[in-house]
Amino acid sequence: MSRRARAVALIMALLTVPVVACGSGAGGGDALVIYSGRNEGLVGGVLDQLEQATGVDVEVRYGSSGEMAAQLLEEGDGTRADVFFSQDAGALGAVAEQGRLAELPSDVLDLVPAEYRADDGRWVATSARARVVAYDPRVVTEAELPQSLDDVVDPKWKGRIGYAPTNGSWQAFVTSVRVLKGEEFAKDWLRRFAANEPKRYDNNIAILNAVDDGQLPAGLINHYYWYAKVAENGADAVKVKLHHVSGGDPLGLVNVAGAGVIAGNDRNDAAVKAVRFLLSEQAQRYFADETAEYPANPSVKSSKHQLPALTELNGPDIDLSKLSSLQQTLALLQEAGLS
Repeated sequence: MSRRARAVALIMALLTVPVVACGSGAGGGDALVIYSGRNEGLVGGVLDQLEQATGVDVEVRYGSSGEMAAQLLEEGDGTRADVFFSQDAGALGAVAEQGRLAELPSDVLDLVPAEYRADDGRWVATSARARVVAYDPRVVTEAELPQSLDDVVDPKWKGRIGYAPTNGSWQAFVTSVRVLKGEEFAKDWLRRFAANEPKRYDNNIAILNAVDDGQLPAGLINHYYWYAKVAENGADAVKVKLHHVSGGDPLGLVNVAGAGVIAGNDRNDAAVKAVRFLLSEQAQRYFADETAEYPANPSVKSSKHQLPALTELNGPDIDLSKLSSLQQTLALLQEAGLS
């Protein structure tokens, strides 16, 4: 099997629902086509702003990042896609490794810190999110909260932690454990995690709601879901709290959403313009205020949410480009019964 065929087979293993095509502009052959692995409810607004700000008609296809990556690899040079907008660095890296992303100009790359862009310049982060432990302070004290990977697999947490096995952020987290700690450590940790009988949920929101409703003591999620819940319901109505794990432990992984321009497309200038817009102050403030993510452009701060600064989180030091090694992660998850 060729390298490209293996990559397609790998990413197709992530697929769980059909790709949904949605037009956010006039569409047609001259429209800029974005394959978005980000949910329309989260980023539809900023993609509408992109169309208005750039004057370029935009057509968007929504699905999971794995779906969009697989679609790009299947379509090859015949794809209509111009931009890949991904939920995580892993999917971007997988597509870039197959030569499907073009190198971005330096004036775009320089808008974000070096750690938030590909080493070869083929993708750039648009926002960042931190892995956190959501917990119920009514049943869990701060002293009991996990401070490391080892704490999560302590028998005292048996049946008391939720996770979302099909979620890309969970898979990226496990990949970070492999990259940072090695294959044998990751294999043993997953075995111990599975033995602790974690509770399976469809997504981060379901985990957060279960903790808030008193059905689950704690769960592994991304930070911004909590901020969205507080914004919707008010702080007094939300019981669940967030715990950040520091000390460079993978439990505190800071991952990114990002974008890249499809190599060989006929609308390269418009595609680069779109990626540049996603790093503009207008778009970065959208991510900061509307989705409660960390802007990739460090000069932009949220005026709505009181997020701890990224520099205060002390997450693991990791090359996000290495999160593309999904094949090994999926194999370990399947072996441990956690896929």
